[in-house]
Amino acid sequence: MTLIQRRVSSSLPQILGVPKRSFSSSKYPVEYLNSSSSTSLTRGIHVFHCPDGVGIVAKLSDCIASRGGNILNADVFVPENKNVFYSRSVFIFDPVKWPREQMDEDFSKLAKMFNAMRSVVRVPDLDPKYKIAVLASKQEHCLVDLLHGWQDGRLPLDITRVISNHDRAPNTHAIRFLERHGIPYHYLSTTKENKREDEILGLVQDSDFLVLARYMQIFSGSFLKSYGKDIINIHHGLLPSFKGGNPSKQAFDAGVKLIGATSHFITEELDGGPIIEQMVERVSHRDNLQIFVQKSEDLEKRCLAKAIRSYCELRVLPHEENKTVVF
Repeated sequence: MTLIQRRVSSSLPQILGVPKRSFSSSKYPVEYLNSSSSTSLTRGIHVFHCPDGVGIVAKLSDCIASRGGNILNADVFVPENKNVFYSRSVFIFDPVKWPREQMDEDFSKLAKMFNAMRSVVRVPDLDPKYKIAVLASKQEHCLVDLLHGWQDGRLPLDITRVISNHDRAPNTHAIRFLERHGIPYHYLSTTKENKREDEILGLVQDSDFLVLARYMQIFSGSFLKSYGKDIINIHHGLLPSFKGGNPSKQAFDAGVKLIGATSHFITEELDGGPIIEQMVERVSHRDNLQIFVQKSEDLEKRCLAKAIRSYCELRVLPHEENKTVVF
């Protein structure tokens, strides 16, 4: 992976480690660079996925510089022996000089120029937050952590509703939190014969993506196709090992020295979607099953939250059939 970074300082930014694909700084207006501390500036993020070719980085750089923007850092990944290019650029700009609509048009022209498979731009301070629905079953450590992460501003999104196949009493912590913040809670009892997928679809159509916070139900291929957007799941195990139910006990019985949690996209293959984030924790022969579970739950919370932040910050791009590039 080629890493390209620029950091704002009192002197002109320097670009490091850029063979063949250097970002040119020669066209940045001097008066703009000297005013980089202006409070009128805001931050933008652009990700690009296209066939590899000559001049991609130069054109991306020129696009931003020509509108008075300044690249703060950029990551580029070009796999060996693969005709594909990935990049993520973070830049600052003046919204008055570069209106949001014009920005979309400029990057759209680049996408057409390079036959891009994906070109997404996001301005966190101007664009609406991602709207998500969270699905959970009985265990609620991940659900509660997401709610508090949203409340504290650690997760750049809005939780529009929580859906569960488990009925929670009115005086529970999660229900009180949801009521206090006006977030609807939908209890949909499920069976093997009826997963209530049509009703769930009706509730989540306005969401940008779904989060399964230990939702212990398997969605059908029909549901995934009908929803048509990304679904992020947390698996309480280090995939591809210990798939299916009760992975903590599987790991305990196997005598492992590392346990883990995996956040991944949902596909029709059980626990087989592209992996976004994984975290591990050491365990030993002194740990009993209860300690395995406690450590696993802590990993699950942190792993899911990090995966969601990465997704919202446009750090996650699809790679090949079942992989991801995570900048």
